[in-house]
Amino acid sequence: MPLRDFDRPRLFVDAALVAGETAALERGQSNYLGNVLRLGAGESILVFNGRDGEWQAAIEGRKRPDRLVIIAQTRPQDRLPDLAYVFAPLKHARLDYMVQKAVEMGASKLQPVLTRFTQVSRVNGERMRANVIEAAEQCGILSLADVAEPVTLEHFLSQRDGGRLLVFCDEAADVANPVQALQSAIAAAGGIDVLIGPEGGFAEEERAIMMRQPKILRLSLGPRVLRADTAGVAALALVQTVLGDWAGPGG
Repeated sequence: MPLRDFDRPRLFVDAALVAGETAALERGQSNYLGNVLRLGAGESILVFNGRDGEWQAAIEGRKRPDRLVIIAQTRPQDRLPDLAYVFAPLKHARLDYMVQKAVEMGASKLQPVLTRFTQVSRVNGERMRANVIEAAEQCGILSLADVAEPVTLEHFLSQRDGGRLLVFCDEAADVANPVQALQSAIAAAGGIDVLIGPEGGFAEEERAIMMRQPKILRLSLGPRVLRADTAGVAALALVQTVLGDWAGPGG
């Protein structure tokens, strides 16, 4: 696997990446390269689009950077594990944090769900996608997580693929070793959904609906009640370690 280059800046560009082609820079990207990083024409950065891998690109522009010339591929495109992060949305900065950490943990899809005790009724999808891109830029990630439209928990559960494993993180579950619990689960070929509820927890009727899902693991995250954003990071780390790509090629 080619080594990641963390010395050069990385930018997401929404254009096909082909050697010799040019890609226009958005105003914010131009300002970032020219005024924040003080980079000018001829200097090199890395770019990716979530489809064509990572490429070296040269800055062009007289007074300010305004376009990139694509030079050569530095890393081929990869694939994220089939891991969906399903969550009750939080407010503002905590939602930003949660999205960024889910991307860093390797989630391939972000699915907001509205529960009985969810405190947020509206979700800014554009802001979520901006946070996905920022986290990918900063962490050397090549594939971008999909950002789904918010749906009710009931709708999500009724429409999801029953062949997927649902890891339902519940503060009301009996405290047990979460690693052992995950090791006893069979990771379905259809992928994994990790479900984190709102700050107020799940209603009993919601628990009852979830427990009727065909492949479910009700998971305790330990003896302490965690904030929703902390629980998301903990759950994704556990799942990736035991059932995901942290376990290595044979895991």
